[in-house]
Amino acid sequence: MDENKKRIIPLLPLRGILVFPSMVLHLDVGRSKSVQALEKVMLDDHEILLSTQTEISIDEPTEEQLHKVGTLATIKQMLKLPNGTIRVLVEGLKRAKIERFLENDEMFEVEMQVLSDDTEEVTPAEIALMRSTLKYFEQYIKLSKKVSAETLAVVSDITEPGRLADVIASHLPLKIAEKQELLECTSAEDRLLKIIDILNNEKEVLGLEKKISQRVKKSIEKTQKEYYLREQMKAIQKELGDRDGKTDEVSTLQERIKEAGMPEHVEEKALKELERYEKMPPS
Repeated sequence: MDENKKRIIPLLPLRGILVFPSMVLHLDVGRSKSVQALEKVMLDDHEILLSTQTEISIDEPTEEQLHKVGTLATIKQMLKLPNGTIRVLVEGLKRAKIERFLENDEMFEVEMQVLSDDTEEVTPAEIALMRSTLKYFEQYIKLSKKVSAETLAVVSDITEPGRLADVIASHLPLKIAEKQELLECTSAEDRLLKIIDILNNEKEVLGLEKKISQRVKKSIEKTQKEYYLREQMKAIQKELGDRDGKTDEVSTLQERIKEAGMPEHVEEKALKELERYEKMPPS
């Protein structure tokens, strides 16, 4: 296919998701126009344009509610589910720009043109950027633990700057607007710079999250320890008859006995009874 040549192709609107070139994933499709578009491309060359909606809540998007830069993709598998939904496995191929929408009541159909990445030989500056990007990505993987070591090994073998940026971007927790910005960036060098900036920010955020988590853990441990010690003290006091709770009362009674002017043998007996009362466990 001549990439500089404009082409008529069905379009599949996406809600809350964006597909980068080189990205492979499953999509569940249920909207009538989208199903019609899939059925048409499956009878043709299996290629379709993927464009993300500007608003996720809209069920029937208009032309204005679709991003003009999307991803030309190929349908690798298609399966009709019992509930009528179609599950497709798509692979992103290249960036593409919508030139115009065609009139078609059954589906979205557009005239589009492929947006080429830099096709010149990889420059020393791009090689340096790729190395820096991989270094930051490795640090991100160690901190986040959401990306496998196998992914890093696969990414490390990529030799094209643009593809490296796209594959790494597909593994980052970015908002749709941030992903769209990267998709619309056709310069591989600029995309790598953006990825490095994103990875650096993620590294700082993950570092702060780790510190906060450690503080919370220490606070919880301290609270649990203090609670355990309080409960332990209560148990000890109960076992000893909870003397501390009677101290003031016993002291007052002792003073009253001594001030009452009782005969010596009566006072002695009263104090013994008071001592016995003090040792009695609480009811």
